Amino acid sequence: MNNRTFISDLREQLGSPSQDTLQGLRLLRAFVKLSSQQRSKVIELAERFADDPEPVPDGVNGRAPR
Repeated sequence: MNNRTFISDLREQLGSPSQDTLQGLRLLRAFVKLSSQQRSKVIELAERFADDPEPVPDGVNGRAPR
């Protein structure tokens, strides 16, 4: 991808990627480098976080502070 003309043409057609897209690609690259067991743990944690209720303002895990 060192061909500046190709990169310039591609950027002109598609625009520049967002910071979220770049961060997602960096995370994907790091994820792929993990061992199979580590990837399974990451997926398990992500699923657990997705299943947790969204915290209320100033609360923890959906519970108001005491």
